[in-house]
Amino acid sequence: MKQVYLDNAATTPLREEVIASMHEALCGCYGNPSSTHAFGRMARTGIEKARKSIAAQLNAQPGEIIFTSGGTEADNMILRCAVRDQGVTTLITSKIEHHAVLHTAEALAEEYDITLKYLPLDADGNPDLAELERALQEDDSRKLVSLMHVNNEIGNLLDLEAVGSLCREYGALFHSDTVQSVGHFPWDLSRTPIDFLTAAAHKFHGPKGVGFAYVRKNSGLKPLILGGSQERGFRAGTEPYHNIVGLHKAFETAYAHLDEEREYVAGLKSHFIEELKKAIPEIQFNGLSGDMERSTYTLVNVRLPVDPAKSQLLLFHLDLNGIACSKGSACQSGSDSGSHVLNEILDAEALSLPSLRFSFSHYNTLEEVDYAVGVLEEFANS
Repeated sequence: MKQVYLDNAATTPLREEVIASMHEALCGCYGNPSSTHAFGRMARTGIEKARKSIAAQLNAQPGEIIFTSGGTEADNMILRCAVRDQGVTTLITSKIEHHAVLHTAEALAEEYDITLKYLPLDADGNPDLAELERALQEDDSRKLVSLMHVNNEIGNLLDLEAVGSLCREYGALFHSDTVQSVGHFPWDLSRTPIDFLTAAAHKFHGPKGVGFAYVRKNSGLKPLILGGSQERGFRAGTEPYHNIVGLHKAFETAYAHLDEEREYVAGLKSHFIEELKKAIPEIQFNGLSGDMERSTYTLVNVRLPVDPAKSQLLLFHLDLNGIACSKGSACQSGSDSGSHVLNEILDAEALSLPSLRFSFSHYNTLEEVDYAVGVLEEFANS
C-alpha cells in the first residue's frame, strides 16, 4: 500500500544527518556534561557550541537560549515564571492558542488569582489588535501577552512586530509560542520586540523530547525546576546531550537550506490548493490556510462538502489508502470535543462538515500531493 505522510505539523521525520549526529553522540560522548573530567567536558563543549550556534542564527545572546524537553515545557515555564517572578496580574491571550498555553493560563488564573483576558477573533481566526491595545491601556496592572506566531491548526500568521510594538509601548511582556515557525522562518531577535519564544526540535526534523526557550536578557525570571546548576542555573537536570546535538543539527540544517526548502514546500501547498479546488469545487479552507501570503507555507486546513454522517469514515478512508493527516491537531486526536480552534471560528453548519489538516515537508512530492487529492475526490464524490 502506498504510504503518504502529510502530518508534518504534528511531527516531522528525522533528517539522516540528525540521526548520524545523534548516533555519534550516543556512542562516543556519554559523559555527564556537569562532570569536570574529559568525558564531561566533551559533552559540555558540545552543548555550549549548540547554544552559541542557535543564538547566532536567531541574533540573540547564548545566555538567552535555555534547552528544555520541548515546546510544552518551555511555554509552561515562561508563563509560570512571568506570573511568579514579574508580578504579572493580567494575562492576555486568545482561545485558539495551543493547550500548552491555554491550560497553563487557566491554571495560573486559579492559583494566583490573576485576570485572564481572551482577545476576540475575526471570522478567519485573527486576534483583534485594536482590542489588544484597549486591554493594554485599561489599567496599570503588570501584563503578559501570549499569542502564537503560527497557529498549529489553521496556519494563520500573527504580525509579531505589531503585537510586540504594542506591548513595548504599554510596558507589557510578550510571549509567543513559535513551535510551528522556528526552523521554518528567519528570525532577528535583536530587532523583533518579543521577550520570550519557544521551539521544539521535532517540528523541524529533529528528535522528540527536546526544544528550547528564548528568554530575553534581564527578564527577571527565576528557575522553575530546581536541583542543579544546569542551563546556567535556569533549569536543573542532566542535559540530554544526544538530543541537544540532534536539535542543533536539525536547526543548523533547516536554516542552511531554508530558502530552497521553503520555496519547494510552498509549491507543494499551492499545488495542493489548486488541485483541490478543481477536484472538489465546493471545498472550503479554514482560517487563512488557503491564503499563501497570510498563512504558513507548511499546512492547509480543509473543510469537505460531504454528508456529516458519512464524514465519520473519512479518516478511516484516508488511513486505508495510506494517507496520514490530522483531524485538528495531533494533540486533539482521541478527543470527542473536536478542534477547539475550529469551534471558535466556525458556525454550527460549518462544524458539521469534516475538516482535515494536511501539512508538508521537503520529503513530500507532487506525486504524493496528487495522490491525496485523488483519494479525497473519490471520497467526496462517492
